[in-house]
Amino acid sequence: MKIKFKTSRFGDLEVEDSRVIDFPHGIPGFSSLKRYVLMDYKDTPLKWLQSVDDPHVAFIVASPETVTTGYQVNVDEPARRSLALAREEDLAVLLILRVQTGKVIANLKAPLLLNSSLMRGIQFLPERL
Repeated sequence: MKIKFKTSRFGDLEVEDSRVIDFPHGIPGFSSLKRYVLMDYKDTPLKWLQSVDDPHVAFIVASPETVTTGYQVNVDEPARRSLALAREEDLAVLLILRVQTGKVIANLKAPLLLNSSLMRGIQFLPERL
């Protein structure tokens, strides 16, 4: 089944509903927005995390390996339960990127964690990495 939605960057989109990632608690600052789709960003390793619920909200994201080396996240048990993560291989980690004064800055302190099997995500706020 496909869903249709509007975006301010990409116009009208239609995607398979199996591509929609559910963030049951939203993303801090955007708690009412629960559904997102990952989209390629040109010919780069970067992606857009586009909100299905608000056409104006999209984040540039990347895997940690794209922006740094040796990055690790110790996912605690509450986060694993929130993701319903049963298999480690289903865990995907993304970092939200922003551009500030001409520099690209990755949010290393609050990564996005995704259960790629269930298409469920959270923004993880660990005490320490």
